[in-house]
Amino acid sequence: MNKTARIFLTLLLVFCLLPACTRKQAPTQLGNATGGNSDLDLIPLGNGDGDWGLDDTLEARGDGIGNGKYDDFTMVEGVLPSVYFGFDSSSIAAPERGKLQQAADYLEQNPDDHLLIEGHSDWYGTSEYNLALGDRRAASAGDYLGSLGISPLRIEKLSKGSLESVSGLSKSESSQDRRVDLILLKK
Repeated sequence: MNKTARIFLTLLLVFCLLPACTRKQAPTQLGNATGGNSDLDLIPLGNGDGDWGLDDTLEARGDGIGNGKYDDFTMVEGVLPSVYFGFDSSSIAAPERGKLQQAADYLEQNPDDHLLIEGHSDWYGTSEYNLALGDRRAASAGDYLGSLGISPLRIEKLSKGSLESVSGLSKSESSQDRRVDLILLKK
């Protein structure tokens, strides 16, 4: 084969394979047709022996979460506002930083209280990706509170990913699902 033919074949392969590398996959819709989440939205956890319950992760935390309790703490929701994020982002926008300052002020005035930062995402993307994004959002909020002087020992982080999101909404309609909830933990 002559040199020109080899170059032509190489360029042809590049042009055929390059578009396949740059295509983005459309978001996968989770949940049922009514907009609520089904059992298929749950991310299986376990050790691979067929036990796929969520209890494995909760048992590792001690008492876990249940009946308004988080370990030895009572969960109090609604006192502090949620912090919202942009699409596919874990960066805290300037307007949202005041909410974290409010949480830091509360924790300084109430030294016995702790904080649970619960990360959420919208329904776009895979369950695994959304769980990781919720984790990054919770970590980002926790790091910001740490920069405000709050001890990391007083902060718990949890990702719910897209487990509580409403599927089928547009990106702008899903903005309420892209957040971290700040939940007080009282002894």
